[in-house]
Amino acid sequence: MATLIPVDEYCNDEWYPGFTPAYDHAPWVVDPVKTFSKKDEENFWFLDFHWPRGMTPMGYIWMEDGYNWGTQLAAETLPLPPGRGITTRMAGTHIYASSIPVTEPRHIAARGARLSRSLPPFLENFQEIWGGMRDELEGEWAHFRSVDLSSLSLEQLGDNLVQARAYHKRAFEIHFQVMYPLLANFVGFYGQCVEFGIDPLDIGTFLQGEDTKIMETDRALWDMTAKAKQAGLTDVFERTPAEELRATLSREGGPAGTWLRDFDDFLDVYGWRTEGSCDIALPSWIEDPTPALGMIKTFMQQEVHDFDAARAAALRERDEAVDRARSTLTAQEQAIFDGGLASCRAANFPWWQDDHNYYMDLKVSLPMRWACQQIAERVGADASDDMNFLFWPENLQLVRGEKSYADFRTIIEARRQYFDHWYDRRLTMPKMLGNIPDTVDDPILIEVFGLNPQFLDTVKASASGTEMTSLSGVPAAKGKARGPARVLTDADELHRIQPGEILVCESTSPNWTPAFAKIAGCVCDGGGTLSHAAIVGREYGVPTVTAAVVATSMIRDGDIVEVDGTAGTVTIFRDSAPDAEAAQDEAQEKELSA
Repeated sequence: MATLIPVDEYCNDEWYPGFTPAYDHAPWVVDPVKTFSKKDEENFWFLDFHWPRGMTPMGYIWMEDGYNWGTQLAAETLPLPPGRGITTRMAGTHIYASSIPVTEPRHIAARGARLSRSLPPFLENFQEIWGGMRDELEGEWAHFRSVDLSSLSLEQLGDNLVQARAYHKRAFEIHFQVMYPLLANFVGFYGQCVEFGIDPLDIGTFLQGEDTKIMETDRALWDMTAKAKQAGLTDVFERTPAEELRATLSREGGPAGTWLRDFDDFLDVYGWRTEGSCDIALPSWIEDPTPALGMIKTFMQQEVHDFDAARAAALRERDEAVDRARSTLTAQEQAIFDGGLASCRAANFPWWQDDHNYYMDLKVSLPMRWACQQIAERVGADASDDMNFLFWPENLQLVRGEKSYADFRTIIEARRQYFDHWYDRRLTMPKMLGNIPDTVDDPILIEVFGLNPQFLDTVKASASGTEMTSLSGVPAAKGKARGPARVLTDADELHRIQPGEILVCESTSPNWTPAFAKIAGCVCDGGGTLSHAAIVGREYGVPTVTAAVVATSMIRDGDIVEVDGTAGTVTIFRDSAPDAEAAQDEAQEKELSA
């Protein structure tokens, strides 16, 4: 029986104070970005874990260019048989999403027939297709890196902003034109494996062990850690807060100054990334190196992560899982299995899921951010991020001289307060809204977001106020771990995670990856077997449970948590304060000895 979670509180025509859109400033294919209306209760909506901070007005550009344009365009042109992409609704500053289903059986059949014609050529030529798209993106990136914004007039800055958004929009056309066919192929293979009786826990390992640009960044961070130790900087890193490390190292001079120059070279290659996906409000490591320096600081407290050994272990586990699966199949079934596996390895979704973020999600918002910062300076704004609190049409009015900064000053302050209000409310936001079904049919929502029947049951239980003493979710990465919890609502404090802790969060994205070299386990509110946390948990050998739904509200910092990534269970020892203190003391002792 379905459960209804009302949307009434979130029904509002305004996107933010003082802005009611005319829906003429951004394209969509099937459905535009909107605020909630009472009619939306007929559908179900899940709180999207990608943006736990909420979105500023300019941040909503991602919803327009990504979900409500990119997914819908790709889903219609591929096409996806059961769905027409994703659409979004706003609850305050937070994003709820839902699929746009195709319900007519003959339409599903017709779309399936089109997919059967369009999918094979894409898979056969995936490396060439993706290589060309990647080169296109990198060419645009090089252009924006080369522009001297300080030399441009206000009108020219406006033109640059328009071009930066075009690059952003094109990036997410590419994103979903690649993601959907890769995912469709994997889901088909997954379904065949389940039909053959293959353990679902093994299926996720079949494609692991591939290197990515995100993993390359992690190795480079560890190289910088080794150089810091060799330069005798361990004491400086230990005694200095992460946010003060840059200034302290600069003052130290000598070996510290030499290391800092090497660090700047590292940033020039790997520092063009934000601590979150597709959010213009977030600075890159170039602008604020605290996350990278803080990660190096905590890396220095533990033994060096052996990437070669970890990859060898991942490959062994992969090959053992494949052999185990094949041993249960007939010769005919083996041939089908081998063909599906070969196709998925040639067009590897888990590999691409991490690799593409280097080229897209973690940096494509930056050219718009740079333009907005320069516009703020040019108009004498009170703060460098003021333009983030104007919507796209308002920023265009400003650069075109149709309105002045003075016209917006009061509303910008009101919107800052609005953002802060909703930021503080994040942990109390319902995980789902509307008419919560017993099952979700869309395989993308199941495999990426974790919206399986167990997730839905937990949502219903939490809505009814049922007390839960343990949590269950998707067994995303095998193994068992126990340690003190570190509960994070977003990645701002990621560098503060200590070795041996259990990371508890809504979900992870590629900017969280370095933490997997030091955590003992991971628990996420959302995410399925193809979410970032699941993929990286398997690669790093970190026991991981995703789709636990209410982990961030049930678990407190310092609670001792046991994560069983094989069974998909999470046990919270809330009443064991002495045990928690002992575990934290033990972790600190290990850090000091390392």
